[in-house]
Amino acid sequence: MRQFLKNIIIKTSLRRRDLAYMGNKTYSAFVMAKGYRDLKITVKRLAKDFVLVSIGIFSAAFGFKGFLLTNHFIDGGATGISLLISALTSIPLYQLIIAVNIPFIILAYNVMGRQFAIKTALAISGLAVVLATVHFPNVTNDNLLVAVFGGFFLGAGIGFAIRGGAVIDGTEVLAIYLSRKFGATIGDIIIVINVLIFGAAAYFLSVEIALYSMITYLAASKTLDFIVEGIEEYIGVTIVSSHSEEIRQMIIHEMGRGVTIYSGKRGFGKRGETKEVDIIYTVITRLEINKLTTEIEKIEPTAFVVMNSVKDTKGGMIKRPLEH
Repeated sequence: MRQFLKNIIIKTSLRRRDLAYMGNKTYSAFVMAKGYRDLKITVKRLAKDFVLVSIGIFSAAFGFKGFLLTNHFIDGGATGISLLISALTSIPLYQLIIAVNIPFIILAYNVMGRQFAIKTALAISGLAVVLATVHFPNVTNDNLLVAVFGGFFLGAGIGFAIRGGAVIDGTEVLAIYLSRKFGATIGDIIIVINVLIFGAAAYFLSVEIALYSMITYLAASKTLDFIVEGIEEYIGVTIVSSHSEEIRQMIIHEMGRGVTIYSGKRGFGKRGETKEVDIIYTVITRLEINKLTTEIEKIEPTAFVVMNSVKDTKGGMIKRPLEH
């Protein structure tokens, strides 16, 4: 059992760090212990992500089948497109959820990286399976309650999925891609997409349904923001750590992000002793918070990390993450 665990550590945590690994390298007890800690953090994070994404899947499915579907209300984004097509045709929603999101999954692979795309594909597939197999009661037919609470449960589902490092609605991935390509803000692109969707709803369904659907979207959007703790499109991250060089290398090579280094001092102890340290600043999207915090914890669990909302960025920041 010990040898089996050792092989797992070597082939995962240590092999990823040692690009020159050839299968016959001997590692010290200290390096093995550090690899074990990294593996433990990774497994713990994956278990937490699984729980969060599962909660998100069931919450979104309840919003769909308990409120929105029977009243033909829609939401914005990819889910709104799926609901609109489902209302106009006899195609089951679970099939549309997969079909509509396939292009966004492919785009996520190119924009956000392989790991994020795989988790997103699994999350969307899980949502489709729950929609196809689990029965939810129709809670109410009151239009206002359907719009508000349908949006609430759908937004909560999307929010929990993002907290778990995936998405069940690929619109934000598209918005990030287009913002980099054309220089527009993510918020503006999302607004344009949703204006088109709600305009189509007003034309094909009715103006009344389109108006109620806007309430659904607002409820979902606010709930999503609440679930992810008010995180905006971009997040500025300041990191104070005694392992600043290792963290800098991780951000550049693992995250594919640029960094800014400040020379500063950190204070500690009863006498307020100070020690010179390099302070790292980087900007990421909210979809990358999960990965960044996990990687920092692997390097130094006690690192001081401050995150703040950044409305938008311009210039040489966010490029495509590097693939490994």
